[in-house]
Amino acid sequence: MRARPLALSGVLTALAVALLCMGGVIPGMIFCAPILAMAVLLPVLEELGPKAAGTAYAAAAILGLLLSPNRETALVYVFFGWYPILRPKIAALPSRLLRLLARLAVCNITVLVLYGLVLRLMGLTADLPESVWYLNAALLAAGNVVFLLTDATLARLTNLWHWKLKKHLYR
Repeated sequence: MRARPLALSGVLTALAVALLCMGGVIPGMIFCAPILAMAVLLPVLEELGPKAAGTAYAAAAILGLLLSPNRETALVYVFFGWYPILRPKIAALPSRLLRLLARLAVCNITVLVLYGLVLRLMGLTADLPESVWYLNAALLAAGNVVFLLTDATLARLTNLWHWKLKKHLYR
């Protein structure tokens, strides 16, 4: 009975890596591919738990870094791909405002660390003081909106997974 969950995890991890690789090949999928890769691993989280989902995420992240032609796509997944594992804990918070603030904190801290690290590693920090601050603020605000939409999508996909399972199990 252990072969089925292992096969599910392996196939979905491979699909997540394939999506990350497509993110470097198809223009405009730099940020879509990591979101799709997160969604693909939702069944692993729901069926096998957070430990198996964390292992699948780590494998997809490492393989994405090694195989993806676009490093930014792989790095976005490395920094954000673990969020579906944290999402149920945030959803369990008692207050709607507290849940929103927790989600925004996760997003903003992750974005600042990710792009701070990327800009430092690439040596692009010399242009930052001259850059237009309101453009960067608008990009961060748009990133927050996309993150909240991603969170809502992950919640709906999780509910859809549970609904399909119940429908399939009680036939």
